[in-house]
Amino acid sequence: MNIPDHLKYSSQHEWMLLDGSSGKIGITDFAQSELGDIVFVELAPVGRKVRQGESVGTIEAVKTVAELYSPVSGEVIAVNEKMKSSPEIVNKDPYGEGWMVQLRIADLKELGTLLTADAYKKLIGQ
Repeated sequence: MNIPDHLKYSSQHEWMLLDGSSGKIGITDFAQSELGDIVFVELAPVGRKVRQGESVGTIEAVKTVAELYSPVSGEVIAVNEKMKSSPEIVNKDPYGEGWMVQLRIADLKELGTLLTADAYKKLIGQ
């Protein structure tokens, strides 16, 4: 299971790559492997404001549908347009091309609630 050390993680299996006061969000390698083949992704529109823990998208796999939860509060400033035509990218590259939304973080203190890679490994039993 791939769990990069430079990312932050939520207990709902999202990752966040920080870039100053914004961050890209996607689902972890563990989450995509549990979901199976991803066939459709619907993401919140640019400009939408969300609170920590609110849904910023829906991920549909062959067998189930899952929510993409925001690890922190903020405003959606970008979405990965590739998700519309190629949602399977998430299965192939969940931490790179498979990112889903980018948020401008409203409260940097919320980052303290996220997990380190080591803590996330413990959460999933690695």
